[in-house]
Amino acid sequence: MPIRRLPSSLVNRIAAGEVVERPAAAVKELVENALDAGATKIDIALREGGQSLIIVGDDGFGMTRDDLLLALERHATSKLPDEDLWNIHSFGFRGEALPSIASVSRLSLISRANGAGEAWQVDVEGGDIGVPQPAALAQGTRVEVRDLFYATPARLKFLKTPRTENDYAREVVERLALANPAVDFTFQEDDKKPLRYAAGSITHRVADVMGAEFMQNAASVDIMREGAGVTGFASIPTFHAATTRGQYLFVNGRPVRDKQLLSALRAAYGDVLPSGRHPLAVLFITVPNAEVDVNVHPAKTEVRFRDAARIRGLMISGIRHALQGVAQFTTNTLAPQALDMLRPEQAGFSDNAAAQPQSYYPQAVGYSSPSYTAPRMEMFDNASPLARNVAAASVSSIPSLGRLGAAVAQVHGTFIVSQTTDGVIIIDQHAAHERIVYEKMKQALADNGVKRQILLVPEVVEMDEASAGRVMSRADQLAELGLVVEMFGGAVLVREIPAMLGKTDVGALLRDMADEIAEFDDSRLLKDRIEEVCSSMACHGSVRAGRMLTIDEMNALLRQMESTPNSGQCNHGRPTYVELKKSDLEKLFDRR
Repeated sequence: MPIRRLPSSLVNRIAAGEVVERPAAAVKELVENALDAGATKIDIALREGGQSLIIVGDDGFGMTRDDLLLALERHATSKLPDEDLWNIHSFGFRGEALPSIASVSRLSLISRANGAGEAWQVDVEGGDIGVPQPAALAQGTRVEVRDLFYATPARLKFLKTPRTENDYAREVVERLALANPAVDFTFQEDDKKPLRYAAGSITHRVADVMGAEFMQNAASVDIMREGAGVTGFASIPTFHAATTRGQYLFVNGRPVRDKQLLSALRAAYGDVLPSGRHPLAVLFITVPNAEVDVNVHPAKTEVRFRDAARIRGLMISGIRHALQGVAQFTTNTLAPQALDMLRPEQAGFSDNAAAQPQSYYPQAVGYSSPSYTAPRMEMFDNASPLARNVAAASVSSIPSLGRLGAAVAQVHGTFIVSQTTDGVIIIDQHAAHERIVYEKMKQALADNGVKRQILLVPEVVEMDEASAGRVMSRADQLAELGLVVEMFGGAVLVREIPAMLGKTDVGALLRDMADEIAEFDDSRLLKDRIEEVCSSMACHGSVRAGRMLTIDEMNALLRQMESTPNSGQCNHGRPTYVELKKSDLEKLFDRR
């Protein structure tokens, strides 16, 4: 068939398929246009998940009559004044959003330029642009999108329920609100009460979007190196979620869902999260514009770094440094859960922990070490000899006490009860000791290196040239972990392996690492395997549940926990202790 030019209406609909996949994508493009226009207040309203109506109004600098018509043409933009694609400071530099949306909907565009005497309106139906008419608008721009995808009805079959589409749109607004805390956002779904994010500091905006519970269980991230930086908040290891919904990443103020950055976030938590759980985070990555390409995806959700390994390392270092000071703590949501389990139904307390006043949640992050006060011995005058011995041992045999207090009892041979100045702590002795042993093993590996096992007959691993090249590009890193490889024709020759891996399938391991390097530009697989072995050894070599401990042994365990990294969770990511404040206990017994 002969080559022919496609009509502009069809070209716009094809572009719409890339840029506007669902109502939330249209909301994203329109709100980004408002931000580029210098808006300080943006109002968003949706009907039926955005399918029947999307309205985005702003107080930005607006457009003239001629600008309205230009804005509806493809590749017409005011955001590339010097045509430099390596120095982009705006969102909608492609000039595709408005014409793409207009080609598949009934769009009305009203705008009033700053200082202009009147506003102008232009209507578009399925890509057919009408004649601009005078209109009434005080300031800025208002875009109304009706009957989205009416011109491409096949797309409607792929939309989800209005409730789900509303959720997608709200997530888009949340991401843009987090990136722009100085802008006032209002979001309304149908006839529900509007959701408002008032302009303020970044800390207040994160608290508004993520909630107070996240802020109470998050560490502050702040690292800068060689012109690049990572700031924001990351949840403590025992505060996690079932999905990645609570992960918000930004590059130079642009919300992204970049797989390399998500991989770096996952790697930063390493062995402190339970399997299948995900951390929560709000992180802002800043790099010089010339070192990041934001023009690699039509919807601008992915970016490409000139030095991806450096940014990945910066993220991992920043998050791990932030977690060093808080990974000894468990989430403060455990206390309300524990009290709900202990509280008798007839006591008349609410079963809804979220309904309790904010002071109900003990602060885990930033907890200060108490100055310990010995329990009054006359309390035990009528107690059994065992109880008196426990109380005496808890204060006489320990020269100095830290934030985990003094052990007073062991319950069911599994749990240690410790008394602090303002409450009690219940420790899972096996989980706590498991983490202590594991961290000692990791430190020994870091100090002395991984022991290698020389293969009597080197193993030849057949793989394609590209995969072999990726493995060999990490040969130095692999050697540090005990895996010595070299090229052997078109294959990879393995001469030594980490001794603790034993009879592992080296061929499968290398192929998996090659795939991981291709996807994430890095490989943690070998290190993860070694850490898994260490974790298993620590689990089997630690104090078992059911073993009776003396008071001195319990207190020794507490002191070790206080000095061990990540002691707030075991090797499998489960919490090692629960803390109950004195005020929590008083509420349990209605002593208020």
